[in-house]
Amino acid sequence: MAAAALLLLLALPAGAWPGLRLPCWLCMHCSCLLWPPLPSPHARMSDRDEWVGLPHMPPTINISILKGEKGEAGVRGRSSRSRKEGPPGSRGLCGHKGQKGQVGPPGTLCQRAYVAFSVGRREGLHSTDALQAVPFDTELVNLDGAFDLASSHFLCAVPGVYFLSLNVHTWNYKVTYLHIMCNRQAVLYAQPSERRMMQTQSLLLALATGDAVWVSMFQRDGDNAIYSERGDLYITFSGHLVKPDAEL
Repeated sequence: MAAAALLLLLALPAGAWPGLRLPCWLCMHCSCLLWPPLPSPHARMSDRDEWVGLPHMPPTINISILKGEKGEAGVRGRSSRSRKEGPPGSRGLCGHKGQKGQVGPPGTLCQRAYVAFSVGRREGLHSTDALQAVPFDTELVNLDGAFDLASSHFLCAVPGVYFLSLNVHTWNYKVTYLHIMCNRQAVLYAQPSERRMMQTQSLLLALATGDAVWVSMFQRDGDNAIYSERGDLYITFSGHLVKPDAEL
């Protein structure tokens, strides 16, 4: 039945096809791809066909009306390395030796202070002599004349910590009572004994510039004596600087 219909359509004249509104792909002579086909100028257009010839106008939308305000910029992300670091290269060649620089300014001289003395007495002494300081007549060591033999005083010129020592020989059945004087400090005292013996005292003292240190014999009613002979030293007074204040 479909074949009979197709034969019927092919038997119709070419002028009759537009009036039948057949699909354009059935017409072998028509190259227009629009459907429906344009009406013939001789054919009458009905009220319905008046809109066929009008151009097609697509609807337009004003995008500027729908566009909102510009937003704030976001937080910047972390930067990443697109490439991995390669292994370290080999060490380069040693460069040429540079020129000698200028001589710098001279530094301050570091002079270490040395203070030391050691004196002795070759004769015995009694408290009845009414002496304020034990006189020393023998100078063993006296750097820069720190110990004054005339007054038997050590005068501190370099402040710091000093080591002082006093050696005496006691007399039979007599008391040996001596002081190392510095700011009224008593140092040495020996009880009476039936025989002579050596007595020793030593100490560390912090001395300031101008301090005077000496050995004093205590004045008392009883016998207070120290023993000595001309041929030997039985009484010695020594001292030296351990550390100056500048190095503390």
